[in-house]
Amino acid sequence: MSPEVQQVNRNATDGGGTAQTFLVTIPENVYPGMTFNVNAGGQKFKVTCPPNAGPNSKVRIVAPTVGQNSQAPEEEEPQAAPKMQVYEVIVPQGVRPNQPFTLMANNQRVLVTCPPNVHPGQKIRFQLPVANSKPSKMNVQLSYKDDSGSSGWERTIRVTDMKFQWVRVAEKDDDDDIKKLDDFTRGQSAGARAVEDMEAFDFSKAAYVRKIQYLEGNDARMRTGSVMLVPAQEAVVDSKLTDHNYHGTSQSKTLLTYQDIATVQSKSLDDKVEWFHKNVCEELYSPWEKGHVKIVVRRHALLEDSVSAIMALGRDDMRKRWRIEFAGEPGIEAGGLTREWFQLVTEKLFDPDLGLWISSVNNQMAMQINPASHILCPDDYLKLFRVLGRVMGRALFDRQLIKGHMVRQLYKHLLGWPITFDDLEAQDEEYYTALKKFTTLEDLSIMCLDFTVTEDMMGLRKDIELVPGGAMKEVTSENLPEYLEANLKYRMLNRCKPQITELMLGFFDIIPEPALTVFDPNELELILCGLPTIDMNDWMDNTKYSGYYEHKGKNDKIVKWFWEVVQHDFDQEMKARLLQFVTGTSGVPPRGFSVLQGNDGNIKKFCIHGVSRDQYVYPRAHTCFNRIDLPNYSSKRELREKLGQAVSMTYVGFDIE
Repeated sequence: MSPEVQQVNRNATDGGGTAQTFLVTIPENVYPGMTFNVNAGGQKFKVTCPPNAGPNSKVRIVAPTVGQNSQAPEEEEPQAAPKMQVYEVIVPQGVRPNQPFTLMANNQRVLVTCPPNVHPGQKIRFQLPVANSKPSKMNVQLSYKDDSGSSGWERTIRVTDMKFQWVRVAEKDDDDDIKKLDDFTRGQSAGARAVEDMEAFDFSKAAYVRKIQYLEGNDARMRTGSVMLVPAQEAVVDSKLTDHNYHGTSQSKTLLTYQDIATVQSKSLDDKVEWFHKNVCEELYSPWEKGHVKIVVRRHALLEDSVSAIMALGRDDMRKRWRIEFAGEPGIEAGGLTREWFQLVTEKLFDPDLGLWISSVNNQMAMQINPASHILCPDDYLKLFRVLGRVMGRALFDRQLIKGHMVRQLYKHLLGWPITFDDLEAQDEEYYTALKKFTTLEDLSIMCLDFTVTEDMMGLRKDIELVPGGAMKEVTSENLPEYLEANLKYRMLNRCKPQITELMLGFFDIIPEPALTVFDPNELELILCGLPTIDMNDWMDNTKYSGYYEHKGKNDKIVKWFWEVVQHDFDQEMKARLLQFVTGTSGVPPRGFSVLQGNDGNIKKFCIHGVSRDQYVYPRAHTCFNRIDLPNYSSKRELREKLGQAVSMTYVGFDIE
């Protein structure tokens, strides 16, 4: 960064805000030394034309810094004050004054802080905006503590500022004495539970969420920034989205609020997608007459031309209407060329031969970032990840599909979902097992560990420090939590931090983060990659059986019920969700289920493992082995109900009640 840009970023971060610079066009009849008005980022201010500029030339300006605790002036369309609903609840046992606790309200888990001088058993009141439509009754509230991918972490809405925050609730008390005290609130508030302090490190509960600090780069068209993992309970995101340059005008418009999100997040995936495109994408699109983009590429140089075109666009251009053309080919763009372009570009970017991605050891259909990509593509690997992020964001914006499934933690990073040691197990079970074993040792000195990891980069072994001075820092029982945390952060982010940073910066050049809060990681994969084509005969022919079902196999009564439910009762989306639930991705290997891989890179066929209904109520998944633990249900109806709930609500984050 140039000294000027470094100072812009320094001033912003020192003030707890975000750096903002803008490219503006100097109006007609404005010359050096003259002032003109600018509206940028929801703010209006005067700018003096610099000595080396003139009419119609573009100059870079620095907007006044907006801190975390301040608000930029907005000129939003007049809105009626939201209708508020009063809730009254009894503070649950185990909650101290000033300690947060959660409860269900408005079909949404809500975070409330116990007021000072209030103790368990006393009543408190709070208010929430009423959702745009009457919330549907929650018949099922489901969360797997260890197998859902969220390890008990739930996204809540903070009553104090209406921002989303992740919390992990304490174990539910069987004698839950929360009562709704009048008909107005009856049925709308339930399940009040204390939030765990999470002060002491716990291998099974610890979770981290990525945090992005946006910065300005030398090129005003491109943001830069830093990404880090923070404790999940410190991660927040706005529940409101305002466009400060609505349709290229100086007007601001609020596109969505907490009430909108609370209304739509319990709907079907199709309904969510329709809502997202109507209320976010169509509203953010710049009108055709305000400017549009034509991208012309040559087939023999498709990736090169596409990269050049996309990197030449500013963030405003990313939301203009695009028209894709292939050089020298006649034809009218009616959508087909655009679909083909998205498929071809992403296929090339995800191709392992390019060096950016490699197949996951757990599932060859899920791609993970190649840690050696900086060696294989030293000159342009970061640029290519920025392009891919922009293409993915634009695909989501345009209802297009991409040609590449990513490992699950990358979808979580995009959505700002918690990363846990379960994600590390799904990526590398052997690595996870070794770390977990350290928690059972009384004397760690016998392991002779330090804060480093050894990487094999293109045949060269290199020691990487997990913390500054890690090579000289011995792992002890006292600092073991720090060592485990450092390992998780390294494998989930820091190992490929520059690549992940560019991928996310490109994605968020287009997609506003608050609009993504209605989706979970499984849904984001299905939206971006589309529903897979599944050959049921191939799936059934290449499934093995163990546990209670090993003896009779496919002839077992419960196994027959399972396949009848999947084949006849599950639609295409539910089949894809079942595949995600068990294997970690909705991708099907090109050669079919016969070559489905496990975490060791060997063939691990889809497996149905029989367990006792007394052991588990709901089916459980082991993505490392492509195995589903299926209880021996007493009826086909119960199997259909429990399997459907487990598959469709894996990431909902409510409690079993």
